Formats: sequence, structure tokens, C-alpha cells
Amino acid sequence: MNPTPRAVQRSLPWLLAALSMIGPFSIDAVFPAFPAIGLRFAVDDAALQQLISMYLVTYAVMSLFHGAVSDALGRKPVMIAGMLLYALASVGAALSTSFAMLLACRGLQGACAGAGLVVGRALIRDSLEGAAAQRLMSQVMMIFGVAPVIAPMVGALLLPLGGWHGIFWLLSGFSVALALALGWLLDETHPPSRRTAFALRPLLAGYVSFGRDTLFWPLLAASSVNFAGLFLYIASAPRIVRELLHLSAQGFPWLFVPVVAGMVTGAWCSGRLAERASVRVTVNLGYVSMGLACTLHLALAIALPQPRLPWSMLPLILHGIGVQLAFPTLTLLLLDRFPQRRGGISSVQAFASLLLCSVVAGLFSPLLSTSMLGLALGASALTAAGALAWWRYGTLARRTPGRDLPPADPGAPIQAEIAEPR
Repeated sequence: MNPTPRAVQRSLPWLLAALSMIGPFSIDAVFPAFPAIGLRFAVDDAALQQLISMYLVTYAVMSLFHGAVSDALGRKPVMIAGMLLYALASVGAALSTSFAMLLACRGLQGACAGAGLVVGRALIRDSLEGAAAQRLMSQVMMIFGVAPVIAPMVGALLLPLGGWHGIFWLLSGFSVALALALGWLLDETHPPSRRTAFALRPLLAGYVSFGRDTLFWPLLAASSVNFAGLFLYIASAPRIVRELLHLSAQGFPWLFVPVVAGMVTGAWCSGRLAERASVRVTVNLGYVSMGLACTLHLALAIALPQPRLPWSMLPLILHGIGVQLAFPTLTLLLLDRFPQRRGGISSVQAFASLLLCSVVAGLFSPLLSTSMLGLALGASALTAAGALAWWRYGTLARRTPGRDLPPADPGAPIQAEIAEPR
């Protein structure tokens, strides 16, 4: 692997983080505008929730193709095209004259936004190896973690100025600026000599080959389910803030600040542990933190039927720390199952995660967000599923002759700690 000097330049974490921020910004920035949008188009809360679900569904479906297209055409053109099309969809959303048109534009936003997140992960693994890759992934996630708390505050500030339309105009301008920055600052990390042809039959055959790998499934489950437990609270933010906490649109930071504080702290810790602890230790620490958070969620929900600030929101810090401790390492483990198809693997991971998040937003959130206890039970179940998948991965890896997870070797590349695909 011989990355160009500019491939690991200082601007790279910021560019990749900005690409990743498109996703949470697209979701969270519209939360404060829900009442205004509902009033404008005469729709209820259930219909407004579909603004999130529609975005996530198209995001998930198209994420299956972004990585494979980037394997064929290169990382840079796919990311730039995705941002420009996202800008076009945002303009359409700002000019929407009906709720159906707004939903369609949200779907187009989702179909394009994944280009940055999916391809960006593959780009990291193209450029760096071992602890350096984990550090860069952690840096990106640390910067990315600021987006959820900024987005609803920006949305709330824009409402008196440009109404809900202003939110989409801002998203359009941001994505255009990002496309220009990518064209100017980013070098291609996937040269023509390593590219694979994009065709439906080989693409499907590649996905089938992923499914035949024994260790692929538990890694996919663990990396997909973990964030869903935290996302349950994020997707339920409008109901938590307005109905359970009885706050105005300016009250969203009470939920998002703890989430971001935890995610930034967890990402920083993951980067620090990259050369000091094994893969196993890092991920296990993440699950310990998530498990403690779920225990506190349940205890507070039982002790405080009426949620109180700040206590009812504080466990979100531990939950965010745990997610970000585990996620960068799980992602790199998954990407290295098939080194020649990292774009495709990143696509499958994004698809699984986003599809699950769309179910969380469209089904679990409306059902469970009537009380903090319901949310705590749902988040605990999702976290437990992720922990079980991680345990299963470790068990299967140890059963593979000569491919066990070795003891801690802080200076070793991450590939030395993973089992190769069978």
C-alpha cells in the first residue's frame, strides 16, 4: 500500500468528517421544523416521522451501490457526484409545494448522502493500515460527533429567519461547498490498477461471497446494531423534548449535548487506545460502557416516571462513549474481511445499519417513545443483540484453526488481529 503524500494530509479527517456530517445534519436539523412543516402541509406526527424514515430507507438501499461504484470508478468522483446531487435534492425540498414533493426530495437526499459516508470509510482503509487507520477513523468520528448537537440548534435558529425552507437551503450550500473542497483537496486513493468492473451480476456475486464468510455475519450485526440503540433516542428526540421533558424547540441540546459529549469522548479514547490495547480490549470496553448506560437508563426510568433534567439524559454520555469505542474497530475488522472489495463491504455495512435505523425511526420510536422506560428497554435489547454478535465473532474466530484472535500486541497492525476470510 503506497498512499500518495496528500492522501494522509491534515485536511483528510476534516473532509471525511464533513462528508459523514451530512447524514446526521439531514436528520436532526429538521426536528425543530416539524411543527411548522406539519402546519404547512396539514399532516400529523406520524406523517412527519416519515421524513426521517424515507430518508433512511433510500440511504440504505443506495448505500449498496455507492461502494461498488467507487470500486469501479474511484473514490473521488463518486463522492463529488453524490454531494452535487444532494445539493439538487435540497433545493427541491426547499421549494416543495406539497408534502409528497417534500418526501420525494427527502428520498433523493438519502439516495445521494451515503456516497460520502460509505466511500469515505473505504478511503480511510485505502490510505492507512493498523493503528493509523484506527486513529483516523476515530478522528473522523470525533468530528462527526459534533453534528447531532449542532444540527437541531442550527435548525431552531433558522426557523425565525428563513423558516423550514432555510434549513434545506443551508444543506444545499454546505454540500456544494463540500463538493468543491473535495475536488480541490482530495487525491484519489483507489487507482485504476485496483479497480473492479461494475456490473450487476459480479456485484451480486460479491455480496453472496460476503455472506458465505462465517465471520462476516457477526461482525456485520455487531457494527450495525450498536448505534441503533443510541439512535432510538436520537430518532425520538421530538417526542422526548416536547412531550416527555415539556421543552420548546430550544430544548434539543438537553438531549444532543450528552450524546455528542459521549461520542466525542469515545472517539478520542478509541484513537488513544489504537496503539495501547488490542482489538478485543477496545471493543469490550465499549460494550461495558454501553451496558452500564443501559442499566442506568432502566434504573432512572423506573425511579423517575416523570423524567428530570439533567439526570434522565446523563446515561446518554456513557452510551455514546461505548458506541464510539467499539464502532471504529468493528468497522475496520469488517473492511478487512475482503481487502479487494472494501467499497462493497462498506456498502453492505451502511445498508444494514441504515435499514435497521429506518426501522427504529419508523416503528420502534413511535411505539416506545411514549415513556423513558419503553426507550430504555428498546435500547437495552438492541445493545444486548450487539454484544451477543461480538461474543459470537470471538467464539467463531477462536474455533478457526490458526486464525484465533491473538493476545494484545499494541504495535501490531490491525490485520494481525483479525481472522482472514475462509
